[in-house]
Amino acid sequence: MEKNDKYELPEDFGDFAFMPKFKENIEELSELAEEEDWSYKNTPSDSDYPILENYIRYTYKRIAEEKKVSLSRNEDMICFDTGLITRKQAGPIYILFTVNKLTEIKSYWHFYKFARKGEADMRYFAKLPEMAYYFDTPSKLVFDAKKELVVNIEHIIEDNKNRFPEPYSSMPDYNLQNYLTGCIERSVERVKRNYKIAVPQYYRNGIQLLIPLCIANPQKADLAIVVEDYGTMYRASTCLTLDMAINNARLLANPDRNWLVP
Repeated sequence: MEKNDKYELPEDFGDFAFMPKFKENIEELSELAEEEDWSYKNTPSDSDYPILENYIRYTYKRIAEEKKVSLSRNEDMICFDTGLITRKQAGPIYILFTVNKLTEIKSYWHFYKFARKGEADMRYFAKLPEMAYYFDTPSKLVFDAKKELVVNIEHIIEDNKNRFPEPYSSMPDYNLQNYLTGCIERSVERVKRNYKIAVPQYYRNGIQLLIPLCIANPQKADLAIVVEDYGTMYRASTCLTLDMAINNARLLANPDRNWLVP
């Protein structure tokens, strides 16, 4: 089988490197990194750390887009910055790969280890790579209360009704639309008065904002409304489960769990 080139950065992490014990290695990373809750609360998963698994895959994807990897001096190792820090905040955590010697595997690289900045293996790199960046304009991370937010409630219901909890997912669309109108208006007023409520997420090469949709209880979010910036205004036409929202938001930072709590 013809292997990928050592300088090639495929879009998919699995094509870039062979990591045969992926789940075990992810668990190892969770124990090395600053403590976080990496689990889903309402979504079935065969992993104990589904958010961290998603984080590594999509962090690599962004790393590949930005070409932020470092080859060792003799080019037999490659690494990138995971964007995570150790539990004692001693420094960044890198993921290292060595040359894949398995002929039946296409990827050029094979997972080697997670490493701290000061570990011996890091001396083989002339320059350590930078972490992934997802935005150039920090203002995109903050909700601008001066902009109008236009919400397409019909589209939110039509495309995402299966994401609503019972009994709302079983309601006729018209009844649910009438019910949600007031809920969404309250959410918009709430975020206008406290911009910190809006949580940024990275999705499809852009920054979006998430605001809570509280249906059953005004103090507890049931879903997250996705808000997109259209320059002079915001638009919202979809919603996410809270597990989905955390998955996307975690690429940028560990989100404030003020309301984003499944």
